[in-house]
Amino acid sequence: MAKPDYPITPAVRLLREKKIAFEPHTYDYEERGGTRHSSEALGVPEHSVIKTLVMESSPREPFLVLMHGDCEVSTRQLARALGVKSVTPCGEGVAQKHTGYQVGGTSPFGTRSRLPVYAEKSIFDLPRIYINGGKRGFLVEIDPRDLRSAIPATEVEVALPRELAQG
Repeated sequence: MAKPDYPITPAVRLLREKKIAFEPHTYDYEERGGTRHSSEALGVPEHSVIKTLVMESSPREPFLVLMHGDCEVSTRQLARALGVKSVTPCGEGVAQKHTGYQVGGTSPFGTRSRLPVYAEKSIFDLPRIYINGGKRGFLVEIDPRDLRSAIPATEVEVALPRELAQG
């Protein structure tokens, strides 16, 4: 059997175990390049590149948020949706401790700890999504409906277009 030309990560193992079809995509990772760089490298819309954010609610309960690459998370709306006082991003060390993944390579699949997952509702309206496969410079293309088969995700509506978030 030929050796695959992509990394075999815990995320890939979980997708295979759940029999979820995926198309691997590797690209040259760029520090602080984010979803803008990965979408350009793959020639796909940034809106279809889904980032995996590790956040925590008060009192320090970690969870994942799946968001369009060209949007930010309204932490105020998310806290309201979760019924908590506040929501903040986790620091890099805390994020890596909970997920087992290096920041920039965080996948919602195959995390070290089982974390609640909240996904922006409109992700499920896309024909295909590109989401981290568990390593920097590695995205997997899947049908967004397969997210539900791979991991239990609660839908939320907390997206802010990047322009509004920065304005």
